[in-house]
Amino acid sequence: MRDIPTTYDQSKESKIYKLWEESGFFNPDNLSGKPYTIIMPPSNANGQVHVGHALGFTLQDIMIRFERMRGRKTLWLPGTDHAGFETQVVFEKKLEKEGRSRFQMTREEFYKEVWDFVQDYKQQTEDGIRRLGASTDWSRNMFTLDPRIIQIVYETFEQMYRDGLIYRGNRICNWCVKHQTGLADLETEHEERTDPLYYIKYGPLTLATVRPETKFGDTALAVNPKDTRYKKYIGQELEAEGLLGKFKIKVIADELVDKDFGTGVVKVTPAHDAADFEIWQKHSAKGGSVPGGKDEIPGPKQVIDKRGKMDLPNTKYHGLKVAEARKVVVEDLQKLGLLEKIDETYKHNVSLCYKCKNVLEPLIIPQWYVAMTKKFKIRNSKFEISLRDLVVNAVKNKKVKINPIKFEKVLMHWMKNIRDWPISRQIWWGIPIPVWYKDNELKISEASPGEGWVQDPDTFDTWFSSGQWPYATLMALDNTPSNSPLKGGEQRDSPPNIGGARGGINFQTFYPTQMMETGWDILFFWVARMIMFGLYKTGQVPFENVYLHGLVRDKDRQKMSKSKGNVIDPLGVIDIYGNDALRMALVVGNLPGNDLPLSEDKVRGYRNFANKIWNAARFVMQNTEGMDATAQLAPAHKVILKNLDKVTNGTTKLLDKQDLAHAAENLYHYFWHTFADKIIEESKAQLANPKTKASTQLMLKTVLETCLKLLHPFVPFVTEAAWQINHKNLLLVEKWPIKLN
Repeated sequence: MRDIPTTYDQSKESKIYKLWEESGFFNPDNLSGKPYTIIMPPSNANGQVHVGHALGFTLQDIMIRFERMRGRKTLWLPGTDHAGFETQVVFEKKLEKEGRSRFQMTREEFYKEVWDFVQDYKQQTEDGIRRLGASTDWSRNMFTLDPRIIQIVYETFEQMYRDGLIYRGNRICNWCVKHQTGLADLETEHEERTDPLYYIKYGPLTLATVRPETKFGDTALAVNPKDTRYKKYIGQELEAEGLLGKFKIKVIADELVDKDFGTGVVKVTPAHDAADFEIWQKHSAKGGSVPGGKDEIPGPKQVIDKRGKMDLPNTKYHGLKVAEARKVVVEDLQKLGLLEKIDETYKHNVSLCYKCKNVLEPLIIPQWYVAMTKKFKIRNSKFEISLRDLVVNAVKNKKVKINPIKFEKVLMHWMKNIRDWPISRQIWWGIPIPVWYKDNELKISEASPGEGWVQDPDTFDTWFSSGQWPYATLMALDNTPSNSPLKGGEQRDSPPNIGGARGGINFQTFYPTQMMETGWDILFFWVARMIMFGLYKTGQVPFENVYLHGLVRDKDRQKMSKSKGNVIDPLGVIDIYGNDALRMALVVGNLPGNDLPLSEDKVRGYRNFANKIWNAARFVMQNTEGMDATAQLAPAHKVILKNLDKVTNGTTKLLDKQDLAHAAENLYHYFWHTFADKIIEESKAQLANPKTKASTQLMLKTVLETCLKLLHPFVPFVTEAAWQINHKNLLLVEKWPIKLN
């Protein structure tokens, strides 16, 4: 009887991973069969892998290993993301600790330092992905700042610009005073606060506002057209007393005004409120709704600057921060008898920067926008559609299936209310916008068109580039499109909006992909935009299925955070309990779309399962040496194998339905409670009986090897280690017990 260690040695995991990687079977070029592709969501290259990464990588790895064993030509393409704004925020915190600021550096100096910082973390991230056991094809590893990726991003930008789907606009944006950049609506957080509501006199009318300091930017007063209290004032120009002297202001009617808010009268401040900006657009000739082409009310007047300070030269308020200005303005209104009352109990939602949690300042800042609801004509067709409806139709017609299905309704609701997407950011780290200006002329070009041309200072929103990730990675691997720079104003021979994208062997073989596994929290940020870009650029959906996992929380279902001290470090956990224990803890009980409570105790429990697998394999292999592979099975053993077939069929069906949690749980119970506790225990007496020994050996080996195959996608390290005791070939590419239909 061979001497096999009594416990599973998890320290050998790195050697097992190296064995897999060097085998070449992570690379689909060494496999055959029908392609099955997952594009890994690129991890931000600005920090260590965390438990959320571990969850996503585990789920994707289970799917890939399952399909690889079923004979598919599997590609799991890895990558990392430069993560523009996110990385700049992280790096600026580092500078703050060092007593430095990016505003003391040139843009080139800052970019170089961030590049070096990202390269260090990029390597750490990739090492972490390896340690988590991801059987991904490292020969196709991509980075969002790869020149080939940037080239494709630029081509998409130019194509959309020429189709009228990208424009430069002066509109209200969510401005972060701390980070000095605009943010999309999705990058804002909302918090309910109780703030004073100030009732201010405007001539014969009184209105309520939480922002008295913006009154210097008022261009009108507005009431609801159905509010009978104020019908006689509509269209009138009132004279009122103000902090800077008397002024005149017009009263207009608009359905957006809530009759029940305050007094039913609101001030219209288009430069500092999104709703007011919309009201101004409706009442301006530019908006196209004013007969005769003349504005009903004056245009926006910005009285707060990008630093969050009052911009009122030659007044006492100039240079005051917003909060300070509000206090002074209220005091002065009281002195002049213009403040009727203050309601200290007003509750409302405040928009915050999702990174620094500071209140965002609505400002009019020029930005590049993607027109989400504008219809465009598909080339070589009379058919017109909007970018929004490309996504809606793909989901509605099941071209893209979302698991869990409840998120389809969530996505549809969001798409229905979508607004144009600002894709420019006022930051230095990222992909520069390839637009150049000279006088009143504009050109799209990667390099300067010549003397006198000045490049747009903004960079792309990270989601603009990562939204193109599925097709951009595969096209980049084929080195298409070419690396030649766009000449100024040149119309590249780009693919039509719908159908017929270029691409070499990678794109043609692996696009569209079969699965996108990611967190539900970026369904709008990323998934919807990938569908949009994929259809616009290639005419095909980027993936056929979307699997959305939830957030990993602590055992009390609280959000993990360093300040709470409840963060679980996946690499640290692996060092103690092994990779397989963490994987099982992340999968069992984890239904798609639901948040997962995770504790170290749960991981510790599944380490026992890894040891159970090892000990069962050890027992079977020690007791089946020299067995007769042609032995006749006893009736009782045939029943055991028939029941094993049911387990195999059930596992396959569950994995086909992407029900990974129940597949893992069922296998856990079968292996531990049926195979180890019952079948093996009963076999000990049968092995001692010469009449039943041969049948028992054949049954035990069949059950063990089938179980190792079924369990491999879930616990790959211990199953591979156990397999290697008695086999020279890799379990990694063993055939799944049931053939692919």
